[in-house]
Amino acid sequence: MTDEPGADDGPVDVPLASFESVYKGRSPFASVTKPPWTRRYVPLIESMNGYSARRLRVDGVAGLTVAALALPSAMAYAELAGLPVTVGLYALLLPVLAYALLGTGLRVVIGPEGSVALLVASALAPLAATGSAEYVTLAAALAIAVGGIFLVARLLRLGWIADYFSQSVLVGYITGVAVLMILGQLEKLTGLASTYDGAIQATIDLVRQLGGANPATLVVSVGAFAILIVLGRFLPRWPGALVVVVLGILVSWLLDLEASGVSVTGSIPAGLPSFAVPRISGPDWLSLALPAVAIFLVGFSDSILTARSFAARHGETIDADQEMLAFSAANVAAGFSQGMPIGTSGSRTAVNDSMKATSQVSGLVSFGALVLILLFLTGPIRYLPSAVLGVVIVYASLKLIDPAQWRELARSSRIEVAIAAITTLVVVVVGVLPAIGVAVLLSIIDVIRRTATPDDAVLGFSDVDQRYADVGTHPDAGITPGVVVYRIQERLFFANAHFFKRRLWAAVDGAPKPVRHVVLDATMISGIDASAVGAIQEVQSGLRSRNITLEVAHATDELREAFAATGLTEVIGAEHFHGTVTAAVQACARESGR
Repeated sequence: MTDEPGADDGPVDVPLASFESVYKGRSPFASVTKPPWTRRYVPLIESMNGYSARRLRVDGVAGLTVAALALPSAMAYAELAGLPVTVGLYALLLPVLAYALLGTGLRVVIGPEGSVALLVASALAPLAATGSAEYVTLAAALAIAVGGIFLVARLLRLGWIADYFSQSVLVGYITGVAVLMILGQLEKLTGLASTYDGAIQATIDLVRQLGGANPATLVVSVGAFAILIVLGRFLPRWPGALVVVVLGILVSWLLDLEASGVSVTGSIPAGLPSFAVPRISGPDWLSLALPAVAIFLVGFSDSILTARSFAARHGETIDADQEMLAFSAANVAAGFSQGMPIGTSGSRTAVNDSMKATSQVSGLVSFGALVLILLFLTGPIRYLPSAVLGVVIVYASLKLIDPAQWRELARSSRIEVAIAAITTLVVVVVGVLPAIGVAVLLSIIDVIRRTATPDDAVLGFSDVDQRYADVGTHPDAGITPGVVVYRIQERLFFANAHFFKRRLWAAVDGAPKPVRHVVLDATMISGIDASAVGAIQEVQSGLRSRNITLEVAHATDELREAFAATGLTEVIGAEHFHGTVTAAVQACARESGR
């Protein structure tokens, strides 16, 4: 039977060995076998355990599909940043290779991304003319600076920042990003254009213009979507996204869809980047420091939210510190290969996941495919209809909206559903950048809410389970007359000190009279602060005025030391501390029987 908070410690009827003889001076939290550094710092090696030909086929197809989608996206984001399209293409090569080797997100796809591109444009516009050689050099230097910030954060082990994204925030964030990605593809699907900036306003504007949509573009969109649905329903093993991309290129070339008003990717410059150290002045490096920090915060927050959301779908974990190392290497690689700062692509990650990718081998395949495409196959890509790209992204985005996750949140707490809904709304209405800040704030508020009103219970002895248990869930539990056993499951500090006092007095007032003893089950109290000390002193004084004694049970050694250091042991009385709840109740019964 699994122990619960409040269960008593007692003699165990099995052979015991001393801790020292078993662990031999080793920490109980230290692994017996430490994995080699290659597995710790190159996660790709670990993910290759048991790798099979079937997985290679799946990862290969996923990598080819992502490569085909990455080219036009990278070109668009480079233009958004005010850079030549070649800069965006170069950022798809060595950075992708670096993340494939070092990243812990098995399906995460990185490269030029919209939010990062906007920050690059705002940072470099005051320093050089958009698109100039100096501007390109500054972009490469900025990528190196961002990589440096990631490295410093890794050395300082700041990955714990990511722990402040709760499950409700993750679900809400990825749902909002999915909706935002779908709305962002409407122009490609219809052949229309909107002059509005916000996703909602642009969508409303496009709906008003639907009567003027390009018929050929609509046919391409509907046809591509139908193919994806049919393949997904009847041939789920087929690489649907890759099929529609290849068919889209072929049909566009044969029917000259561009002449019918269908937007296509257009010409892509061929060739690979050369390696160079960005040569800029000292003052320019200083001027890039603040933008580099901003890109780090946005890039890390967005990447960790996306990576953990996808990892959760497969029961996997993400190492935030290792992710910092991976993004450091990726950004530095981008800077030395004439690229730009990179981020995580939610849309291409969604496509990679929908293609059933199993490891970063898909990233390696994508890297190899991009090299070959940039060298020899830039010609065919120019015929790819933008509508096909949009359909693939919409289809993958729809799969991100998981009703099961929302139902799971609803079963847990309505507040968590509200947090997820607010996060989704902020992402869609305000945008990804503000949503990250709101997501962190909501997570912190949720932590404060939980600690300010922690779980607590009045306990009774359950004959069925042979332990002290919550009388609310164990109506069979027996109550010792005159004794109230109260448990609170949280560290006592200023945020919940008042809650502790209010609930303990409520338990006393609600108990059958007369009450002669209160047993505080301290099993789950990990520590106390000055406010908690004052609250316990106040409770002790109030109980004494009613001729009620306070007994403390199951306090840890650290908590006993804190009680002694703050004078609480003297106030309560050392004789009123007990090793178990059972021992405390028995002591109360003996006292009452005198």
